[in-house]
Amino acid sequence: TNADAPDTQFSAPEDLIDGIIFAANYLGSTQLLSERNPSKNIRMMQAQEAVSRVKSPEGDAQTLTEVDLFISTLRIKVLNADTQETMMDNALRTISYIADIGNIVVLMARRRMPRTASQDCIETTPGAPEAKKQYRMICHVFESEDAQLIAQSIGQSFSVAYQEFLRANGINPEDLSQKEYSDIINTQEMYNDDLIHFSNSENCKELQLEKHKGEILGVVIVESGWGSILPTVILANMMNGGPAARSGKLSIGDQIMSINNTSLVGLPLATCQGIIKGLKNQVQVKLNIVSCPPVTTVLIKRPDLKYQLGFSVQNGIICSLMRGGIAERGGVRVGHRIIEINGQSVVATAHEKIVQALSNSVGEIHMKTMPAAMFRLLTGQETPMYI
Repeated sequence: TNADAPDTQFSAPEDLIDGIIFAANYLGSTQLLSERNPSKNIRMMQAQEAVSRVKSPEGDAQTLTEVDLFISTLRIKVLNADTQETMMDNALRTISYIADIGNIVVLMARRRMPRTASQDCIETTPGAPEAKKQYRMICHVFESEDAQLIAQSIGQSFSVAYQEFLRANGINPEDLSQKEYSDIINTQEMYNDDLIHFSNSENCKELQLEKHKGEILGVVIVESGWGSILPTVILANMMNGGPAARSGKLSIGDQIMSINNTSLVGLPLATCQGIIKGLKNQVQVKLNIVSCPPVTTVLIKRPDLKYQLGFSVQNGIICSLMRGGIAERGGVRVGHRIIEINGQSVVATAHEKIVQALSNSVGEIHMKTMPAAMFRLLTGQETPMYI
């Protein structure tokens, strides 16, 4: 079964604003308990667990419903193919993970729970193992020949939704992609200095890299972290003597926006890694990057202790973040390791001391953070797997 418009979603993002439809078979749904922000590996295991619960064993008859999967920048709806009745309707922002496994798509959404029950905002308080708190996830399992395309379209929806967010803030995404800026945007201090950094054309570069046929690019990429203004990948390491390092044009911390005109914004890390692996036989690679220091500077303005910080920390790593809180506005990102608080290094500081320092801070809280995966690579705790 083919999608109505499988070829248009990348060339015509407006299709995603109006919505595109894929034909699929709905196999069923199951509920899982999950930590707030598990790793990608755990997410994938959860997706596989959902499939094993819902899908009938080989040879057994599978109960299925033919559906139309409607994907847009606002929502994902599931309609009964025969009656066109709405079976499910999820706001895009409630979708926390999409996995495609062969011809199966797993859509994981957060359950709406009463605020008090879900503890939506997790506060940094000494001794509370908030990161271990369990949340209800609903996993919907679908079967389609277009499984990969469906997953990519949902990723692309996040990207287009982000561009709409820019437009609403008076920024032309066309300028963003072309890196031509007339002025620096005033963002009411939202997202700290991220937008200003991204909108300064000096930081945005288009690079041509030369490489030998059959040679890998020689990079390690990590996610920019949930809460960052641009959900894309960051250059975390370069192989000595590899094409990326040889070029002398790239630095650790650079955010990769696109490769050979394919946007990486909003795509899952595994998809971005696949795109880079696919460059092996190319001799020239075009990259659009935003030069960023590997360390993110965070400035949280907390006028009084009564204002919740709105994020939680486990072993020095930010593991959850309250949407719209003072921490998010200050540039705090999930998955980042805290390096420094108010000028003091906390790399070797005990968890309790970090929590105490944050809980008791008022006024301006200055922090330096970097993606935890990048920190592990730079400190030799993890061996780089170059692609």
